[in-house]
Amino acid sequence: EAITADIDPAERTEAADRCATLLVRGARGSADEEVVSRIVHLADTEGLDALADLWSGSPADSLAGCLWRLYLLRAWVYTDPLRAAFEFDAGRRHAPVHEVVAGVVDPPGPDEVRELVDLVLSGVARGDFADTLYRAAAFARVVAAGRAHADSSAYDEDLSAARLLTMADQLE
Repeated sequence: EAITADIDPAERTEAADRCATLLVRGARGSADEEVVSRIVHLADTEGLDALADLWSGSPADSLAGCLWRLYLLRAWVYTDPLRAAFEFDAGRRHAPVHEVVAGVVDPPGPDEVRELVDLVLSGVARGDFADTLYRAAAFARVVAAGRAHADSSAYDEDLSAARLLTMADQLE
């Protein structure tokens, strides 16, 4: 009652969870490629800011929080595919098991990492959602290892690698 200038946090959380649930449930088992494509490109069509307004404050262990992390990871890969490919390539020497789970082809180039994040995100509509989260987490772990072992181990890079590792933990 004391909140006058903003939406009630409980209502925001409820709306985020409901939207995430409807998105995933509505897409489950869909053989329609258009539905799968719309889910993969949701951030492109609706804007990452719109998704952030809806999901970014959601707890990491909620469906909305998981979807936010998946779209955030995809947005980063699409924004900087060269760096994503370089860091994945560097990290796979330090996290070989996670490399296999992530499933990027060898050698990982910009197109390959973009294809991977789209394939992983399509798992929201197809396959097991848990597998989708594990593959995204594995990808984030390998990239974090590559970032942490980069030649320039500046504080900002180390902090960024730690945040990516946290994201991987949250997705798992």
